[in-house]
Amino acid sequence: MRIGWVLGALAFIASALSASTASSELDAFIEAELPKSAAPGLAYARVENGEITAKGFGERAMGSGERVTADTPFPIGSVTKSFTALAIMQLAEAGELNLDDPVSRHLPAFAEGPASEVTLSQLLNHTSGFSTIQGNSHHGNAEASQLDLIEYAGQLAQVAPAHVTGSVWEYSNANYQILGAVIEQKSGESYSEYVKHRIFEPLGMTNSLVAVGPDPSASVTGHRPWFGRVRAFIRGEAYPINAPAGGIVASARDMGRYLAMWLSEEDDIVSTDAKALMLTASYPASPSYGLGWSIDAQRGTISHTGLVPGAETLASFDPVKRIGVVVMVNANGGLGFADTWYLVGGAGARALGQHHEDDGSRWGSRMAYLSIAILPPMFVVFAFVSWRSRAALRAKRDSTPGKVSLWFPAVAMFGLSWFAISLLPHTFGGSISTLQLYQPDFAWFLIATAILAPAWALFRLALAYSGGRNPVSTESGL
Repeated sequence: MRIGWVLGALAFIASALSASTASSELDAFIEAELPKSAAPGLAYARVENGEITAKGFGERAMGSGERVTADTPFPIGSVTKSFTALAIMQLAEAGELNLDDPVSRHLPAFAEGPASEVTLSQLLNHTSGFSTIQGNSHHGNAEASQLDLIEYAGQLAQVAPAHVTGSVWEYSNANYQILGAVIEQKSGESYSEYVKHRIFEPLGMTNSLVAVGPDPSASVTGHRPWFGRVRAFIRGEAYPINAPAGGIVASARDMGRYLAMWLSEEDDIVSTDAKALMLTASYPASPSYGLGWSIDAQRGTISHTGLVPGAETLASFDPVKRIGVVVMVNANGGLGFADTWYLVGGAGARALGQHHEDDGSRWGSRMAYLSIAILPPMFVVFAFVSWRSRAALRAKRDSTPGKVSLWFPAVAMFGLSWFAISLLPHTFGGSISTLQLYQPDFAWFLIATAILAPAWALFRLALAYSGGRNPVSTESGL
């Protein structure tokens, strides 16, 4: 008996020393990298064998002097999806629904629509067929933002999924907006009240809420990229339709309690079987996503990232080693400039005892940023050169090759305008309005390019076809 007590005590001391060493290394990394990053502040929680270490660094708002603490709330963005999936699992265990139910069984608006056969599990694992762009379609839509979840789900019920249901995996906020409506329909509570009563309160998450309405005064101020730096972004009213896909605001200490639940290996607010199901690849088309969580089979980790205008979050844990971490910063990283991800990813890797594979190099994205940033001033210069060479432009209208050289740039510049204002923003998963929310400086470069490129081409044509005919000039006539 005495030997058993001694061995137990030694194991506890070894665990405590290991946790202390990991936290010290993590703190040293954050203190060194936070001033170099774009983020004014950071908070993290590390969980190991049920023990939670939570700390804050930096400022709640740039230059404010108000310190971030372990209890300062941060927007957690799409990490909210794991809460929504957890709520659905609770309702399933209560016998209120089945994961294989078609959504039309619980939301009648889907009964006659193009997505009537989509199941709850397909919404949970992003194989419903709804696309990323469809999930971001409400950005900038003031009318849709005023709807409640069930009303908005009714609108989505009339939208044909972009892919055949069950055929591919594509991340979409629409899936979780619909699931939020199911939670309200089955529970009789608003999404925010359900999460408060059934998740926050049982776990002791006292500094957490679902943001609906004005931005919580205790929360950090977000910051967005602005021409190589960041500037403060005061979030406006938060809308119900965003809540189940990315609306939770929580402190690092509270998120530590949340991760401790996932690592507990005990029946609590859901059963251990339910947790295991949620952390397992759930569909052939979704090998790296369970129910509300991403799965890295090679590393053996479960994770989700969160991104809202002004803030980013990483939540990650290893169920076997029983180690987890959440890292939150109050800034968005820019395209190569105003970086936050080296800090966030580095902190997350060190907390889990993993190698940090990111070397911080961002030259590819920086070149992409600069290649767009140079276009607006370039077209201003082109316009000046065209004015200086207007005689040569007028001479071109007298021959077929000359006319082609006059009109082809106009066609090309309208094509460039379409690329800048429509096609390129779609590669980021949304519209130009979406891009303005997260990368406003880059979005403004695109908007300026979309205006100035065809404007220069039309100005050039106006110069060529105005005034009298000129003698042939040897100038190029840009």
